Amino acid sequence: MSVEEDERTAMRDSAGSRLALIAESYARITGEPLVEGSPEDLEEALWHSPHVILVHGDEPVPRIFYANRQALDLYEMTAEAFIGMPSHLCAEPTRRHERVKVLTELEKRNLVEVDTGVRIASSGRRFRLVRAKSWNLLDEHGAKHGVVAYYLEWRHLDPA
Repeated sequence: MSVEEDERTAMRDSAGSRLALIAESYARITGEPLVEGSPEDLEEALWHSPHVILVHGDEPVPRIFYANRQALDLYEMTAEAFIGMPSHLCAEPTRRHERVKVLTELEKRNLVEVDTGVRIASSGRRFRLVRAKSWNLLDEHGAKHGVVAYYLEWRHLDPA
């Protein structure tokens, strides 16, 4: 198996049945599809999305259980490093209050538009969210299984 296939398999296995909830919960909340394609192609569509899809569970200290290829590239991390990482580590220590603000807003409503926030890659390279969304990962009964971060646009703040 190639490194790419290993990464994809690790993320698919980590997400398990929650993988389908990523797209299903978005469609339930917005009435729109998250990705194009049939349910059989969902895993591939999520993995290859040009947008960052990053999902953490609903534990007391939320941990990442899924990141697509774009997320791995942006954060400069492997699937092994990302899976199980506390999600607050995605933001700079001095900017984590921005992330907390989004999570607090998600307690009031299921979808939040995000147009600010600085995140940090494993190399220390920082990027600003320009256009992003977060939503509660809800099953068909309304039970929460985590939170999805979906970055549509970002800008690097540091040179490559």
